[in-house]
Amino acid sequence: MTEIDSGSETRAQQNESLSSKRREFLQTATGVVGLTAFGTMGLAAANRDTAGRFGDDPFKLGVASGDPLPDSVVLWTRLAPEPLEADGGMPDTKVPVTWKVAARENMRQVVKAGTAYARPEHAHSVHVETEGLEPNTEYYYQFQVGAAKSPVGRTKTAPAPDSNVDELNFAFASCQNYPHGYYTSHQHLAEEDLDVVFHLGDYIYEGDSEGPFGRAHEPPREIETLADYRIRHAQYKTDPNLQDAHAAFPWFITWDDHEVVNNYADEIDEGTPPEEFRKRRAAAYQAYWEHQPIRRSRMPDGPDMPLYRRFRFGQLAEFNILDTRQYRDDQTSSTEKAKDPERTILGDEQEQWLLDGLENATSRWNVLANQVPVAATDENADPDDVDFGGGDKWDGYRADRQTLLDAMAENDDLNPVVITGDVHRNYAYNLKADFSNPDSETVGTEYVGTSISSFGDTSGLTQYGSSAGEPWQEFFNVDRGYVRCTLTPEQWRTDYRVVSTVEEPTATVDTLASFVTEAGNPGAQLISERPEEEPVEIAEIRPDQDGDLTNEYVALKNEGDDDIDMSDFVLSFEGGRAQNYTFGDFTLGAGETVTVRNGSGEDTRSTLYTGFDGAVLNNGDPDTVVVANDEGIIIDEESYQPR
Repeated sequence: MTEIDSGSETRAQQNESLSSKRREFLQTATGVVGLTAFGTMGLAAANRDTAGRFGDDPFKLGVASGDPLPDSVVLWTRLAPEPLEADGGMPDTKVPVTWKVAARENMRQVVKAGTAYARPEHAHSVHVETEGLEPNTEYYYQFQVGAAKSPVGRTKTAPAPDSNVDELNFAFASCQNYPHGYYTSHQHLAEEDLDVVFHLGDYIYEGDSEGPFGRAHEPPREIETLADYRIRHAQYKTDPNLQDAHAAFPWFITWDDHEVVNNYADEIDEGTPPEEFRKRRAAAYQAYWEHQPIRRSRMPDGPDMPLYRRFRFGQLAEFNILDTRQYRDDQTSSTEKAKDPERTILGDEQEQWLLDGLENATSRWNVLANQVPVAATDENADPDDVDFGGGDKWDGYRADRQTLLDAMAENDDLNPVVITGDVHRNYAYNLKADFSNPDSETVGTEYVGTSISSFGDTSGLTQYGSSAGEPWQEFFNVDRGYVRCTLTPEQWRTDYRVVSTVEEPTATVDTLASFVTEAGNPGAQLISERPEEEPVEIAEIRPDQDGDLTNEYVALKNEGDDDIDMSDFVLSFEGGRAQNYTFGDFTLGAGETVTVRNGSGEDTRSTLYTGFDGAVLNNGDPDTVVVANDEGIIIDEESYQPR
């Protein structure tokens, strides 16, 4: 695997003038004067000269760049005047596409130029690997075919391998289910002042979802063939906010499961003969490569695609981009099987590649760009559990996880940090040397990012500090958004950026919480202000009896000296994930207790009923009860006692 290096110039944190410059670039990227309303028009809606050989704009999927080297970067586009047709509306012949790289966004100071061929066997996609560029330098690029010109993209090369990098700014994102909501997160991501972006998987979803927003999947079925996957990728790429985010920065991309099918493992898709699934996987991998700014050396060979790779950003950071899907053993819900030392999530070759990289690392920070949580979750905190729900995560591959944790513990100068997607929630975790002992040494840090749109808007519940089942947790949140990170030689800063909604085409964005990890001191430390919490505590809980949710209840007590208006407080019987009951107009007096019962009944001052339908919500025993205030801040939680 090639080791690479990339970095950034020192800049003030979120300087307003730089943010204005980014917006100006996004509004004028095609060289057309007078573009306005970024996010409504942006790069995707800029005027283009479509005269000539095409009856319609061939650049409807935008442009992208990725995998930067000190002297090179991948430039991508795909010709598709009819994106939702299998052939993109293109003839069955190769088409010459000219490209140029310039030092200025007006594209007049050209430093490199050439011609590439968009070939039908690659869906008329273009992967240009420019060479001879200057290290650590910002460039702009554009494609042209006939008289039609693409939008202008911005990219940046890596610095020289041994250079001192004072600061690196990047963001990571994942899980962007198109029908589940608008890409308002990508709208704001495009306006950030970043060097690179990491996408950690579930770039597309394979299902037949329609959703309530007029963004139904195309084709309107679960996709299985090469033509299907090409259309689905093209549909996602037509989103103007996603196009703007791609055009603003170079991206590093890896996959999880939905780029093929939910919860597949290596050549295993439950209920599908292996030979048949290999054909589907080959089709999915082919379409994935065709639609991403990935180097030609990563081109798939049938059902195999070498995606894991390593990039170096000067002496500051090295990123190990993992593939936890292509080589894993099948998922399991059995703790006994999860402990099997032969089970793997990485495969032997990738694991050895990773261990060798960590052993020989010389960068200040060593990062794993990873799909599923490494930290132990509450579903399997008890090592004697017979069954648990974490089999899709590193929980289900405990030998591989322990090998990784041991490697982190061996080198005090490693400064390991894991960035993760998949679970549609934000988390900050301290990685323990031994998760069966919460008091064991913290050997690394994991920052987990929520989804761009998957699951749509949710309760927005937020928890600061540890949870009942995860004492190594420092933060939890279920809003939508992305994670912004700033690295210096002294510290890593993580900002959880959340949007107000994905159910409307526009939204605001805010930093919900900020953490730092200090070099030489693993673990996440909250540096933003922690909200005040009202003195409401869980006094008693009773889980359902014999699977009947209607006799489940929680008693809450006001431990303070003043009455508490509990309007819009939330009580969740499922740890914030489900069975969420929102209080109406209700005040809990000082020292008083109220019991909230599942099911229906007559409300009184001391007893309230959720109205939940037990038949509908009987989805297994819950593990944790939480209560949150009207701002969504979890103020108490309690785990059910084992029966």
